[in-house]
Amino acid sequence: MTGAPHPVEVAQGDGPVILGLPHTGTHLPDDIFAALNDRGRVLADTDWHIHELYADLLPGATTVRATFHRYVIDANRGPEDESLYPGQNTTGLVPVTDFDGEPIWQTLPTPEAVADRLSRFHALYHAALAAEIERVRARHGVAILYDCHSIRSVIPFLFDGVLPDFNIGTANGTSCAPAIEAAAQEVAAATGRTHVVNGRFKGGWTTRHYGRPQDGVHAIQMELAQSTHLATETPPFHLDPAKADRMRRPLGEILQRLADLAPTLKA
Repeated sequence: MTGAPHPVEVAQGDGPVILGLPHTGTHLPDDIFAALNDRGRVLADTDWHIHELYADLLPGATTVRATFHRYVIDANRGPEDESLYPGQNTTGLVPVTDFDGEPIWQTLPTPEAVADRLSRFHALYHAALAAEIERVRARHGVAILYDCHSIRSVIPFLFDGVLPDFNIGTANGTSCAPAIEAAAQEVAAATGRTHVVNGRFKGGWTTRHYGRPQDGVHAIQMELAQSTHLATETPPFHLDPAKADRMRRPLGEILQRLADLAPTLKA
């Protein structure tokens, strides 16, 4: 677990769409890795291969990617660790359990450790994301943040049954213009795959925090069931190239639709 990368990778584009990638990183500092138990070290809750799935789908897109793992600190949770889904099972700013509700630590992080991770990782990711939103909005008069996620399709601790393939979150329609939500839903529906809008996943802290349509910043989250692009949803979590190719077409179409909408959305 040595050779620490920078916590955030940014690739600037000249278009109106920004891809947020808060959960694809797998780096853990040595001391944090050592504090995890064997279950935690599997890193099962990673958004496996999502940065590869979206790579080069939209010319001119900006990407902001966290390289650290969500067990270090979750870049899609608020710094005050408020629950995104009150009354439902979920995980927090520094998860104590995995998505199956099982403990992941030998030694729980202290409040001091959490504060340190906020400044060393979480704050850097959001400073970079906020800077890119402002840069893109200054250039285009509007910025569209598309937050890229994936999760296992069956997780009884978090939801009943099998998750739809496409899970579109817009904070119940408040984080983006209706046309953005409609474009994503139309493309998803046209695939014939299962899809839902503002179902179990309505958008995380990133979508809710940055989505200000009245100010020209639109945010939408796409949570994909990992069965759509992984060979298996258990270790070693390999990408299935054929499945991934089939998903890249509609995902690219969604991103292009959003980019085409940008001139009509200027505040």
